[in-house]
Amino acid sequence: MINYSDFEKVDIRVGTVVEAKINVKSNKPSIYLVIDFGNDIGLKKTSAQLIKNYLPEELIGKQVAAVINFPPKQIGKMISEVLVLGFPDKNNNPVLVQPSRKVSNGEKLF
Repeated sequence: MINYSDFEKVDIRVGTVVEAKINVKSNKPSIYLVIDFGNDIGLKKTSAQLIKNYLPEELIGKQVAAVINFPPKQIGKMISEVLVLGFPDKNNNPVLVQPSRKVSNGEKLF
């Protein structure tokens, strides 16, 4: 069990995908994403193994949930600034966590 204060340490925000393309620099098939988290946080980059369930062009304009307060992480030949969140499908491939209605970019999960 964790305390609520532990949960509050994980900063999960919503952002809109503004750029998505195949990450040719990655060792594993993945998609390079640029996500807009609003004026206070700005644009953040990441790479996610979403190839099995998503085409890059269909991700543009989608809102996604991501952890924004992990330290930057080297993924292949790029630095990931956020961790996009998902659940595994029946084949253990990620399905993105998305709000069911549009919300303002940068809003914090509570």
